[in-house]
Amino acid sequence: MIKNTDNHKYFTISSLSGDETDLSSYMRAINHFPMLDAEEELQLAKKWQEKHDEEAAHKLLQSHMRLVTKIASCYRGYGLCLYDLISEGHIGMMRAIRKFDPERGFRFSTYASYWIQAAIKDYIMNTWSLVKIGRGADQKKLFFGLRRMKRKYAGLETHLSEASIDKIAAEMQVNRAQVIYMDQRLTIQDYSLNAARSEEDEGEWQDWLPDVADPHDVQIARHQELRKRQALISEAMKTLSSREVEVLKCRRLKDPPETLEQISSRMTISRERVRQIEVKAFHKLQREVQKKAKKMKLS
Repeated sequence: MIKNTDNHKYFTISSLSGDETDLSSYMRAINHFPMLDAEEELQLAKKWQEKHDEEAAHKLLQSHMRLVTKIASCYRGYGLCLYDLISEGHIGMMRAIRKFDPERGFRFSTYASYWIQAAIKDYIMNTWSLVKIGRGADQKKLFFGLRRMKRKYAGLETHLSEASIDKIAAEMQVNRAQVIYMDQRLTIQDYSLNAARSEEDEGEWQDWLPDVADPHDVQIARHQELRKRQALISEAMKTLSSREVEVLKCRRLKDPPETLEQISSRMTISRERVRQIEVKAFHKLQREVQKKAKKMKLS
């Protein structure tokens, strides 16, 4: 939210609906904010840094709103709404003012430009495609530099030639596979799986996706088998003593399992005794499960 000094009202970029008239109105509004010379900028920055003077911060931000719009306009080629890019740029500028140190001798515009661009680039990479793009340094460099490299080496070529790929990879210091992958991502658009395959065909693209799940009869059989095994184990557990059940649950059924030391301290027996109970209980349980399973088959 930015205060307009002409009419003493608050003006927000989010209030714009998105047409050229609104953009013109916004540009006229921010042009009313005066540019600051180095001394005025230094004094305002010090007031904000030392006293957290919000009025000083407002004046400093207002004087650089044209910078945000200028930088945001450079990224219109990615097909995103300019108003959203400007809004993200303002967020970057507000982050910049929190970290700006006027004593280092740099102008605020120089320092803020980095934060404005970073905020806009992050927004573009997060919203440009439904399929997220890697956020590593190489991916960012390729995403924002590949178009320029293609104009430089490929000219009007629709597809990159092997020679162009090699040149771009060498200049951007990435491997060929990364160049090919990013070129495909930038060239191919996202398509909805709910879109119709054609005007004549009423079906959707998702109708042609293979179902990788098991057939229903296999799923039902697997579920029934699991229930049988759970019932066998439950019946077999009844043959164990309470101490054997406790040790077996703590050692074999817990995730992560308890250590011998933890169980021995709680049950006031040695670790070796706990290990012996565990082994004995497991073999006893195994025999009972096998015995009951044979009876079920015979019946």
